[in-house]
Amino acid sequence: MFANFSQALLELFVSSLWETVVMVGISGIVGALLGVPLGVFLRLTDTGGVLQNGAANRIVGGIVNAVRSTPFIILLVAIIPLTRFVTGSSIGTAAAVVPLTIAAAPFVARLVETALREVDHGLIEAAQAMGATTGQIVWKVLLPEALPGIVAGLTITFVSLTGYSAMAGAIGGGGLGDLGIRYGYQRFLPEVMLAVVVVLILFVQLVQSGGDWLVRRLSHK
Repeated sequence: MFANFSQALLELFVSSLWETVVMVGISGIVGALLGVPLGVFLRLTDTGGVLQNGAANRIVGGIVNAVRSTPFIILLVAIIPLTRFVTGSSIGTAAAVVPLTIAAAPFVARLVETALREVDHGLIEAAQAMGATTGQIVWKVLLPEALPGIVAGLTITFVSLTGYSAMAGAIGGGGLGDLGIRYGYQRFLPEVMLAVVVVLILFVQLVQSGGDWLVRRLSHK
């Protein structure tokens, strides 16, 4: 299949793959940095949590649900002013990172909250009985016990972001999605579209396999 591609097109494939890796990597990492604390907050303030606060939990949870329920293609367009303010442009790889991050953070938050719910409440009660502070409970009980589940959730997030990054190509976000749309669809080159799909499948398989391996290692510990 690749034998029929020109040198310029192959180089474009490589650069587009790199743009996809950058978009997914940066948005996934920043989304995790925002989403993990958000997920911890949602768990702590939930019913039965260490810092139970129904009002705060409902407000933050409502915002998280609102962002999660917004279709990504609509989110891309809706926050163009914010994207332009942050990056100076509404198109390109850097611009695509902004909506990808905003989409990733609440997604991670809910997955982290779910993983924290699986922690045995008896461990938390034992830590409280020994006089542990909230910070100690979070860092020494909740996060270590839920770490395999959190890593599994982050793996799902990176896989989802791969699909979102391809969707970002619809508005000039760069990456493999942009390549597939411009060459595979607009220029009627089905072999390019097929190649994009194959590369994305391999990329997702690599991410998923790496995440599964890390989860198994953490679970054994």
